[in-house]
Amino acid sequence: MCRYQLRDTLHFFMIILPFFTASVGGMIMAGFGWWLFGWLGYMLFFFFVWEARILCSHCPYWAEEGRILHCHANYGVIKLWRYHPEPMSRSEKVQFIIGVLIFLLYPLVFTAVGGQYLLAGIGLVSAASFGYLLYSEICNRCVNFSCPLNNVPEEVRKAYLEKNSVMGEAWKKADKGDQEMVSRY
Repeated sequence: MCRYQLRDTLHFFMIILPFFTASVGGMIMAGFGWWLFGWLGYMLFFFFVWEARILCSHCPYWAEEGRILHCHANYGVIKLWRYHPEPMSRSEKVQFIIGVLIFLLYPLVFTAVGGQYLLAGIGLVSAASFGYLLYSEICNRCVNFSCPLNNVPEEVRKAYLEKNSVMGEAWKKADKGDQEMVSRY
């Protein structure tokens, strides 16, 4: 996925749609419809601010010209942060995982607490299905190599970094720093 294509965005949203449908329906049926505004607020903050800084700013798509991100997952995010060609730090990876868990669990907790166990179960299975499809069909082609979910084959990753000099040099520098840190201990 070296170049943005609309079909990749459509694919991404089609595999997350069952989770959204079960989650929104479950929260409304459970009597927690107003809490959807809290989830919406969190999504806006997470996807446009927090995730944009800790994950997206490390992606080569972020380095493209213009202030709007053209990406299969976060198309339309305004680029508030500078480009970080180096790999994500351990802290950023942990923050990303925590942020995603909050995003996924928020509606499921309300749905279950409201007694909508079938919809909570469908939401949970849909979230697991989304994670599996994301990992097996999208993350194995994504150019954001530092993402904790990225599973692009090593030979493809190396070839890409050789052709992308800015990112390649930043990764070499980070690897060298990691090796020096390990040798100290």
